[in-house]
Order: sequence, then C-alpha cells, then structure tokens
Amino acid sequence: MAKLSSFLKKNNDTGFGNDADDYGGRFVNKDGSFNIKRVGVPFWEKFSMYHSMISMPTWQFFSIIVISFVFLNLLFTVCFWLIGVPQFTGVLVDNEWLKFRELFFFSTETFSTVGYGRVNPVGGMANAFAAADALSGSLFFALVTGLMYGRFSKPKAYLSFSRKALITPYQNMTGLMFRIVSNKNKLLLTEVEIKVNVSMLVEENGVKSYQFFNLPLERTKLDNLALNLTVVHPIDADSPLKEMNIGEMKNVDLELYVLIKAYEDGYANTVLQRTSYTYDEIIFNAKFDKMYNEASDDGTTILHLDRLNSFKILK
Repeated sequence: MAKLSSFLKKNNDTGFGNDADDYGGRFVNKDGSFNIKRVGVPFWEKFSMYHSMISMPTWQFFSIIVISFVFLNLLFTVCFWLIGVPQFTGVLVDNEWLKFRELFFFSTETFSTVGYGRVNPVGGMANAFAAADALSGSLFFALVTGLMYGRFSKPKAYLSFSRKALITPYQNMTGLMFRIVSNKNKLLLTEVEIKVNVSMLVEENGVKSYQFFNLPLERTKLDNLALNLTVVHPIDADSPLKEMNIGEMKNVDLELYVLIKAYEDGYANTVLQRTSYTYDEIIFNAKFDKMYNEASDDGTTILHLDRLNSFKILK
C-alpha cells in the first residue's frame, strides 16, 4: 500500500466515488470522457440529442443525417403510395417498382423544397401529405443546420497528449512526465493551467478506499503553448510515487487524471481537455525524444508533431 506524505494535499473535489468494492476500471478514458454508465431511469430521461449529436464522431453524425433523410422520405413515399398513384400527375412509367421510385424522388424534391415540377399532387389527400412533407423538410434542414453550427463552433482545445507517461531521471531525482502539444497551425492557447490528480487505493483502519491527491508539478501555468510542453511531477520525498515500482502501482490501481484549461483566441473562449494514464501506461526509465529543431534555414522553428510519442529506453 502506498505511503503518503502528510504534506500531500488530498483532493475531495474530483466528483468520483471512493468505495473500492463497488468500482472497477479507470475513472477517465483516454479521450477525456468519464468512464460512467448511467442506469436506473428510462432512456429518454438520460438522452440529450443535442449533446450527443455535437459530440459524436463526424462519420456517425453524417451517417445519422443521411439515414434520417432516407427514412423520412421513405415514410412519405409509403403514404403517397397508399393514397394512390392516380392522385399524382406526371408519373410516366407503368412498372409498379418504377412508380414507387418516382414517388420517392417526388418526396425528396418536396422535402428539400427543390420541386422540379414534373410529378405533381392533384388529389386532396396527396396535397395534404405533400404539404406535410415540405414542412417536415424545412424543420429537418433547420435542425441539421443548427447541429452543424453547434459542431463547427464548439470551442475545442485541439490538444494531443502522449500515449505514455514516463518516469525518468530529473535533476537530482526522478520525475513523472507526459507531453502535450497543440496540433493546429493557427490555434493559439494562452493562460494555460494544468492540474494532475492521482487516484490510488489507500487502506485506513483495515478498509480500502480510493483517494485522490493533487500532484505537485514543476509548472502549473503557462502564458502561451506555442511548442510542446513536457509536464513534470518531481518525485521527491513527499511524492506518493516515491520508490514505487510498476507492481506497487498495479496493487494500488494507480491512475493519473489530467485536466488542461486554457484561453483560445479564435473561439474567444475557455477550452478544456482531459485525459488519464493508468499504471500500465507508465514506462519506467525512459526519456522523450526532442520534438523541435532550433530553427530552419529561414529562422522558423520546426515542430515535429509525429514525435509526440517518441521515446527511448535508457540504459
């Protein structure tokens, strides 16, 4: 069990529980999302369409848009088909399948307000459903436009973290290190604040519980993040990591929780990004490779983003 210094600041504000018997897995996923599944209430009480749509991967977002577009138009096509093809003019085919296809494309043209005009509703029911089709299309595209704007304008830090954290010689001791870098050319992060907490199983009075502690860092604030930054926790006499090896880290289920907060000029807003490192993502006796050259021929510093995860094992 870890030996904790009396000078180490305990953090009770992380929002995580501490019961070791009822918990399993990591607290924070690598992508910064919390490893939590909410149960006990109906799905619609937990689900937020807006938050889900603006945070899901791009391919999922556009897949849902395309599938919804096709489904809604198929629904209206079935309605038109049940009303009867004779309630439409301009249907120039005799095959039943081709008639259905004509009605489907009539629906897409009405839904998107294109309205080419060859196929037209003439019956009362046909006109009523065509009006509903057009209204649904207007609402659909208004909703999609709002969601796309929400995704496009959502403030993002665009930070990349090294996949591994290292424990390496540092000054006259050792240090825990990981790297961060801004991976967009025109993005400038200022007033950067860095917080690192460590969670571990601690036994008190014969009872094991998860406790969280603020890890003191070499630097917790940065005026500008122009190049990469190596975040360093000096493993001194007061560090909870003092003399811990990988086996001891595994025994206490050690996890680092990282929070970066900064101001981004382009969004004119505060941005956040999180990640975590578990004990099996910490490499001992290794050193990161340098990510940048002092200057190119024209005096520009070259930052090699592909070296973010590059390190070597020390002999």
